[in-house]
Amino acid sequence: MIGQRIDLGHGVHAAFTDRWGGVSAEPYAELNLGGAVGDDPTAVRENRRLAANALGIDPADVVWMNQVHGAEGFIASGRQPDGEAPSVDCVATRTQGLALAVLTADCTPILLADPEAGVVGAAHVGRPGLHKGVADTVVALMRELGAEKIEAVIGPSVCGRCYEVPDPLRAEVAARTPEAYAETGWGTPSLDIPAGVTGQLARQGVTVRASEHVCTLESEHHFSYRRASLTGRLASYIWWDPK
Repeated sequence: MIGQRIDLGHGVHAAFTDRWGGVSAEPYAELNLGGAVGDDPTAVRENRRLAANALGIDPADVVWMNQVHGAEGFIASGRQPDGEAPSVDCVATRTQGLALAVLTADCTPILLADPEAGVVGAAHVGRPGLHKGVADTVVALMRELGAEKIEAVIGPSVCGRCYEVPDPLRAEVAARTPEAYAETGWGTPSLDIPAGVTGQLARQGVTVRASEHVCTLESEHHFSYRRASLTGRLASYIWWDPK
């Protein structure tokens, strides 16, 4: 259910789900956390409850986004009314107890924190978001809240060896973010979104914590839109425990 947990210090925690341990049926089996992919809403609500409980989080304290592959974001200051997720791709908070969530099935989730300042952020980065600079937006939101020393962790996503794109598209994205330029394992043009995000964050003075990257397309334990377009969504969470 919870594929990886990371303690970032000062009560800040991050976690990434896998696809197991939920109640959804095929093709969303099992722990689909996405509410806009055609799954039974009752199953999604139960999966979100199970995942939150596994992390010791109240499901009502999770802040979701209606992700639109853009570069807009917002600052969360309290619980989210049910069904009112804003249409953005990043969020930041300094409110203890709130958990920020990102949904993905090949796109790159980034979780960010300045544990000493008590500020956390989360962003959904696909190819459009990388090109539009959503990583810059979430860093700006966090600094608005007082963050200075920001650290980031990158979750499961499709890797550069697998994310094949047309050569003109690779050139367009790499012109702004050269770290994203890549080739597939079979020698065709591709984009490495995690490498691109790492480069963008580095230029903002953000340290990306080194970890073994999981490619969602290669892993049977994770949902992948490229492998099966009708599929579930993983979630990445970051939160600051109340004292």
